[in-house]
Amino acid sequence: MFKRKVYEKLKSWKEEWNGKYACLLEGARRVGKTTIAEEFARNEYDSYILIDFSIASKEILDAFDDISKLDRFFLRLQMETGVELVERKSAIIFDEIQLFPKARQAIKHLVKDGRYDYIETGSLISIKKNVKDILIPSEEHKIYVYPMDYEEFLWATGENPNVIDMAYKSNIEMGNVANRNAMREFRIYMAVGGMPQAVEKYIETNNFESVDRVKREILDLYYDDLKKIDASGRITDMYKSVPSQLSGKKKHYVIMSATGKQKTRKDEERLFELIESGLVLPCYNVTNPGVSLMQTKDIKCFKLYLSDIGLFTTMLFNDSENGVEDIYRKLLSDKLPADLGYLYENVVAQMIKASGRDLYYHTWKKKESTHSYEIDFLITSKNKVIPIEVKSSAVKNHESIDQFEKKYSKQIAQRYLFSQKDVGKIGTLHLKPIYMIPFFLKNI
Repeated sequence: MFKRKVYEKLKSWKEEWNGKYACLLEGARRVGKTTIAEEFARNEYDSYILIDFSIASKEILDAFDDISKLDRFFLRLQMETGVELVERKSAIIFDEIQLFPKARQAIKHLVKDGRYDYIETGSLISIKKNVKDILIPSEEHKIYVYPMDYEEFLWATGENPNVIDMAYKSNIEMGNVANRNAMREFRIYMAVGGMPQAVEKYIETNNFESVDRVKREILDLYYDDLKKIDASGRITDMYKSVPSQLSGKKKHYVIMSATGKQKTRKDEERLFELIESGLVLPCYNVTNPGVSLMQTKDIKCFKLYLSDIGLFTTMLFNDSENGVEDIYRKLLSDKLPADLGYLYENVVAQMIKASGRDLYYHTWKKKESTHSYEIDFLITSKNKVIPIEVKSSAVKNHESIDQFEKKYSKQIAQRYLFSQKDVGKIGTLHLKPIYMIPFFLKNI
């Protein structure tokens, strides 16, 4: 199994709550929830039972019909699985909990009993759909599982991220050769992404065509899931339109651009369901970042990014006439003809979200002009705001972040511009190579 940051969050849950709360691992499909849960149970408990509700036997399912006598319930589970449970030293994993809501409802009583720990895994695309007829337990500690970030990718591929971490902390230049090599490694991450199956295939084959096939299979799975939610196909169209809307430099997500039809109230509900699925990441426009990000966000004005940069790359070049290997080769050598600023924006959005922060941006009109200034991302630190700009290459033009400093100077902690360039500084503007993003987020 790959080293994942979620593992440490699970350890904190186990130590802090000591059986008083079940842990619900939520996230999009294929991000590694089941693997993480089973690896944790294997390492941290004397024994565990894994119940996969996508293939569970009738005998297992029938056991949940009556949990009033828990001694009998646990005995049935042990007999069916052949696993001996040890009080306060065993865990029970409810995998794909969304497929059997009755088991999720039972969590309240199982946790109250206190004999064992419980880990649930659920895919967001359907977990919220299948709870209308049950009492949702309040005894759940939720942990969101995202695709692997760049630091996790380096762990998986055998690279040592500590060098980049130390360079970030010391604020020293990497040097031309080291920076160029680090950027190439980062573009490999952009090509492969953070879906564990794609990462595994890359390590196994070192072949991007094979990796691309894995990613297309995941996308096909997502498309099928979305069609189950909405047979009209409009949610699928909304999902597929994310790369094109970002490449078109739209100031916010436009439903009509995705569906090609007049927006309806039902379309707004569909878009909300897409956001709830975890397949996309909403980034909200903030009307007054000098006051508060959360309190002044415009819930009707947002951009959408994809939850995984590797899937984004595959979707972006899906209709290209060039061969897959040719596209990846050009991406890795930074020779794709189009301005790929939006591709870099997506990878930054993904890692900001994976760090536990919500996504915000800010636009405002230029004086006596129809054009606008725009800050790609805003985060907070100690009641101060940190504006972030993302560039695919050149760093000379940073008018928006300069004007933002003039407008909100008292509210700004520091300003950052992330690009392919090495560590540097222009006045109060910190220049950082984009591969330092996870280390910046970890240390800010």
